[in-house]
Amino acid sequence: MTPRVMAGALLAAALLRGSPAAGQPERATDRGGDAMLVYFGTYTRGPSKGIYVSRFDAATGVLGEPALAAESVNPSFLAVHPTGRYLYAVNEVDSLEGKPGGAASAFAIDGRGALRLLNQASTRGTGPCYVSLDRAGKHVLVANYGGGSVAVLPVSGDGRLAEASAFVQHETLEAGAPKPKRPHAHSIDIEPSGRFALVADLGLDRVYVYRLTPQGALQPGAPPFASLDPGAGPRHVAIHPSGRHVYVLNEKQMTVDVFQFDAGEGTLTHRQKLSSLPEGVAVAQGFSGAEILVHPSGRWLYASNRGHDTIAAFAIDPEQGTIRLVAHAAMDGQIPRGFGIDPSGRWLIAGNQRSDTVSVFRIDAASGKLASTGRSVAVAAPVSVVFVRAPDAGAK
Repeated sequence: MTPRVMAGALLAAALLRGSPAAGQPERATDRGGDAMLVYFGTYTRGPSKGIYVSRFDAATGVLGEPALAAESVNPSFLAVHPTGRYLYAVNEVDSLEGKPGGAASAFAIDGRGALRLLNQASTRGTGPCYVSLDRAGKHVLVANYGGGSVAVLPVSGDGRLAEASAFVQHETLEAGAPKPKRPHAHSIDIEPSGRFALVADLGLDRVYVYRLTPQGALQPGAPPFASLDPGAGPRHVAIHPSGRHVYVLNEKQMTVDVFQFDAGEGTLTHRQKLSSLPEGVAVAQGFSGAEILVHPSGRWLYASNRGHDTIAAFAIDPEQGTIRLVAHAAMDGQIPRGFGIDPSGRWLIAGNQRSDTVSVFRIDAASGKLASTGRSVAVAAPVSVVFVRAPDAGAK
């Protein structure tokens, strides 16, 4: 048995028993359907060895000690298949098997949380930094920050990834200027109808709209993109559950742009722009926006501020989709890179990249405000947070 397979077997056994083996995670108390697994994507330039997993009890907010679920190189961003059986990661590398381009990894979720590598596929661009799936789980979509491109990787029936069915290279703008605008695709997401993919390109200050065909092709929308303010640096996109509103977090300006989205035509219409920082606080050196998510209820929007080390909570107007600042929550660590909201909408778990910790916050059901629970666990260089319902949820 190889060390990697043995580690996975020990992890599955420890989680199954409910008591940790040496170096394995402490299990949170299960309460039926409240039992969750939380996976953390990381950078492996330091002590991290890959993807980590913790047990989470959504009834109490208790997060168990994490364990290594799979060894992998820089598995920074994660996405879960709609069935909950597979997990996908982008590996922020510049070559795969000696060929230029980053990698996407497919894993089967085994036993009580261990990950088994199924295969890897090229993202065809360097430095992939984002991964998502379509609603049917038939296509994995990736954004290549370094290469300034996006790709679609078909998913087979057993969860494996096939070679790219679509690849789009964004072009440099103002090529002859002293400082040309070079593409840096930072995210790609599918809106609820499943017909369109929205791509935030930080380098070009654009959000591109592509029609995703059933065959996994990407076709430019009409118009093909919405422009943001010069220097805004669009990073991530959050789409309202209704599909009618889109929120774009700008990394450089630390602002949120609000768009109305027409799912019939695939068009974005600008409605509002607000800072993600408190009133009177300016963007300072070392500050940048990181993650943005809509609450499962559609009532709240959250955005993380690196450097300022807060998460902003906004209330969403149910009709117009516009936002109003509610409060800022101070993090329990430094550089809140990514965070996730559990499916029940009661908890937010944030990764503090510089502090090598992950912290749990309670979400107030009436106001949307965040309150620290004071509970943190150690995860080296956490980047992303995703939830999966525990396979044995409800088991006695």
